[in-house]
Amino acid sequence: MGTVSSRLPVFPWDRLEPYKATAAAHADGIVDLSVGTPVDPVPALVQKALTDAADSPGYPTVWGTAALRDALTGWAERRLGATGLAHTNVLPVVGSKELVAWLPTQLGLGAGDRVAYPRLAYPTYEVGARLAGAEPVVYDDPWELDPAGLKLLWLNSPSNPTGRVLSADELRRTVAWAREHGVLLFSDECYIELGWEADPVSVLHPDVCGGSYGGIVSVHSLSKRSNLAGYRAAFLAGDAAVLGELLQIRKHGGMMIPAPVQAATVAALGSDTEHVGEQRERYARRRTALREALEAAGFRIEHSQASLYLWATRDESCWDTVADLAKRGVLVAPGDFYGTAGERFVRVAFTATDERVDAAVRRLAQ
Repeated sequence: MGTVSSRLPVFPWDRLEPYKATAAAHADGIVDLSVGTPVDPVPALVQKALTDAADSPGYPTVWGTAALRDALTGWAERRLGATGLAHTNVLPVVGSKELVAWLPTQLGLGAGDRVAYPRLAYPTYEVGARLAGAEPVVYDDPWELDPAGLKLLWLNSPSNPTGRVLSADELRRTVAWAREHGVLLFSDECYIELGWEADPVSVLHPDVCGGSYGGIVSVHSLSKRSNLAGYRAAFLAGDAAVLGELLQIRKHGGMMIPAPVQAATVAALGSDTEHVGEQRERYARRRTALREALEAAGFRIEHSQASLYLWATRDESCWDTVADLAKRGVLVAPGDFYGTAGERFVRVAFTATDERVDAAVRRLAQ
């Protein structure tokens, strides 16, 4: 029973529980800036679409409705600049974390295969490799990797945790390298609509991929841009051959997005983007307030051009920073959750309510 779980690292968030308890004991309550879960309302048009589709007694399909696939291709063309997308170029998934964790297994990877991801990265890239029995490999610059045995290359721009944005030149060079060496490239672009000091570019943009989707797939989520983390609504776009293979596997596995969530996704990705702009404005205000407060308290912010996080350091152990802030009732994520290169940083999410962000600003000034 423990054979598979023994391949995996300790679940990182369990290590944060004692500090969470300390922060929760603050007289004015905890300000949780650690996980980065959305707290603002689900947009009204999305809620309406969900409830209108509530009477859905039949099984949904793994590929989704034609309306959903129209919404996915339409959004990718409008927002990412992708051209010529057909329904075969998109695939809905049950939240992006599920996809990341099980992708190497669904691709048939195993012992002797290698999966590469950034040195500072979302922990589930490593978890996915280990679940499949493949070898996880970290990189600083992907084109410096040894391609021998490398079957899957993850990009992440904007980055979680650092908020770093890869330039079109960096993406173009990586796509070319992956194609030259026959390495499948997946680009996690879940924060692409949350650029602050940079304008993130997708690998699907013709300036990057040359108008061909061969060997590349991008990953997108509605969790952050539309506050739909609780809906588990995400999708892939790119190489039709890769997505067709995944579709067949996922059909056997019954990996279906519930029909009401499919309808809600259609509404969220439609031409009415007012809710996306409103949410961006909320996050922009919170980001500015927290950044100014952190810098005034002696922190240095690195990268953080995009995403929902500030990558902050006081040039000390991340756990010392976590402990100090927890005493003030503020909980942040230690940087070493994302790799040893983050051991002197913390990740500060600006997804808390305005009232809680204001509380954090006051406490940082003390």
